[in-house]
Amino acid sequence: MPIIDTNAMPAVEKRPGWTGRIFASPSMTFAHWAFAAGATIHEHHHVQEEVWHILEGELEVAIGDEPPVRAGPGVVAVIPAQTPHRVLALTDGRAIVVDHPLREGF
Repeated sequence: MPIIDTNAMPAVEKRPGWTGRIFASPSMTFAHWAFAAGATIHEHHHVQEEVWHILEGELEVAIGDEPPVRAGPGVVAVIPAQTPHRVLALTDGRAIVVDHPLREGF
């Protein structure tokens, strides 16, 4: 399926305050997230490289040993594979997250 209408997909709440539409290509996983102020993603890591593109709102993104960064519209965070990271939503907003390679079962 080369064209995907994410608006036609059901939204799922994977974590409190994180509602998304998740789909995959043969080699990558994509998530279009809407986040609520105060929502968090605990520190974790995985085998995939992960790229966050903030579309609306602000997030605090912590990657590895670097100090947390306030990220708003137009900011992209590139998280290397196997690197601990966490996210805090400072406001309501939206982001697109892409994982490579494919994140099985996500």
